Amino acid sequence: MLFGVPGLNRTLIAVGVLIASGVAIVSCGSSSKQTRTSGLRFRAFVSNPLQPTALGSAPVLNIVDATLDQLSTATVSLTNDPGLMALFPSKRFTLVFSPTDNSIAEIDNAQEAVASGTTGSNLGRVVLPGPTESMLVGTDNGTGYVAVPTAPVTGQSPGAVEVLNLSTGGITASLPIPNARYIVQSHNGSRLLAFGSSTDPAHCPANSLPVVTVITPSLIGTGQEPRKFVCSNAFDHPVWGVFSSDDSTAYVLNCGLECSGVPGSTASITPLDMTTDPPAPGTPIPVAAATIGLLSGNNLYVVGTPSGAACGNCGTLQVVDIVAATAAPPVRITDGYHNRMEMGANGQLFIGAHTCSSACLSIFNIATSSVVTPSQSGDVTGIQPIRNRNVVYVCQNGGLLIYDTTTDMLQATQITIRGQAVDVKLVD
Repeated sequence: MLFGVPGLNRTLIAVGVLIASGVAIVSCGSSSKQTRTSGLRFRAFVSNPLQPTALGSAPVLNIVDATLDQLSTATVSLTNDPGLMALFPSKRFTLVFSPTDNSIAEIDNAQEAVASGTTGSNLGRVVLPGPTESMLVGTDNGTGYVAVPTAPVTGQSPGAVEVLNLSTGGITASLPIPNARYIVQSHNGSRLLAFGSSTDPAHCPANSLPVVTVITPSLIGTGQEPRKFVCSNAFDHPVWGVFSSDDSTAYVLNCGLECSGVPGSTASITPLDMTTDPPAPGTPIPVAAATIGLLSGNNLYVVGTPSGAACGNCGTLQVVDIVAATAAPPVRITDGYHNRMEMGANGQLFIGAHTCSSACLSIFNIATSSVVTPSQSGDVTGIQPIRNRNVVYVCQNGGLLIYDTTTDMLQATQITIRGQAVDVKLVD
């Protein structure tokens, strides 16, 4: 999904905003103190490609006081429309993808500015070979991984996971994976799962079995093959994965019929034993639909939109007991393609989707199994629970909405983002 509105001339605007949001670095001996232009200690960044200015609009990251739910007058100035963001595990930097030119910029969170070589990073601006809707930063805080489904590959179907060196800059490796669309990382960072085309005849020639690609980051650049192609009829249009807390098992979500599967395709959850070489698929657990999931304890919360559902325009949520390998009956939620899920305070699970019939946000109470469907319409493009507060920020239909998890309703205090709120990340 691409964000932002291309074609606007913002050169003079961006320069003006950059000057207005400059930062100072005060040195003292061998250490340095970085001054934030916002002056805030607990912040959320909101990507906004259309902040109004006297001359039109400018691409920025808005800075929100996540303690008081107030918008700072300071912004992070950018030269390209910002959309999807990915936070470093250390929270020192944030990657920002621009759909205008398929580039990625790196933001120094402390300086509230685009990172430079003097701040421990020299990524600069990296242009990808195509758009992305899935990127992450490795646990080493020095390597980025970006799924680019249209990346050209000589002699093969397009699609690759691009590997970025976030310290020295640039793309250091391109791992061909047909139609690579989504990537997920194990907790310890030793494995990545990549999901692209349902089948990969080049690597799974026998009956064109469905495939999940397992990447070992430590092998990238060593001369050894970092990819393992796990081919099995235990998969059916795999699109997402969730790792167990000890990373011994990955639970692969099979989208089935919802993702253009042939009649007879089924949604399911396939356990993948990560302790074997190659990883071994187990017996699938049938579910109504599956495009994204979240694991809490022994409960895997799985959502999707069943094709031809008896309830009409609806999605489903099911709780899968990973120990008993059983799924509870489906609970009705909003429809659309579900690709956002975050656990808020008080056990409130926020689920976002795009291309819905009307509302795209559902809030599931994990204690009571009740569902609240807010009336706001439009695609959900970002969800961020605010740590140690009963608050969740949601980017929906270009606005920033603040929900109270004690009521599952919009709280009294709201923030007006002038422009277009696309994604939101808590950076402190």
